[in-house]
Amino acid sequence: MAIILASASPRRKELMGLLKLPFAVKVADIDEAMDPEKTPFEEVARVSRRKAEAVKRQPGDVVIAADTIVVCKDRVLGKPADKQEAFEMLHLLSGQKHQVMTGMSVLRRDRCLTCTQITDIHFRPLSDKEINAYIRTGEPMDK
Repeated sequence: MAIILASASPRRKELMGLLKLPFAVKVADIDEAMDPEKTPFEEVARVSRRKAEAVKRQPGDVVIAADTIVVCKDRVLGKPADKQEAFEMLHLLSGQKHQVMTGMSVLRRDRCLTCTQITDIHFRPLSDKEINAYIRTGEPMDK
């Protein structure tokens, strides 16, 4: 039996490492597009489940997958495509309350358990100068 993290996220890899259990990283190659007819809550769970089901595994392996989105003013924000889009997203979030939704799935054999966690976030107002300085760190390019 192996534990598989179905994610390329450095943060998820770091979190899994905190468990001090051996695991392998296998990136799920799926279309992560969200269905606009469904709620973000449902979609983030669906995508995490698809990631878990997409990786190659052996019988008995445990696959852990997750997907995270940001929702602000009924708009789903994914990873910004470039610095301009990152600026626009951070400007939208500035001074606003928004939600971070993470769907997580754990798959073993033919059983997959999926849940979604919602965290409410309050951003203080940010100046354009602060937004640009943050973008220069590279951090906003991955949510």
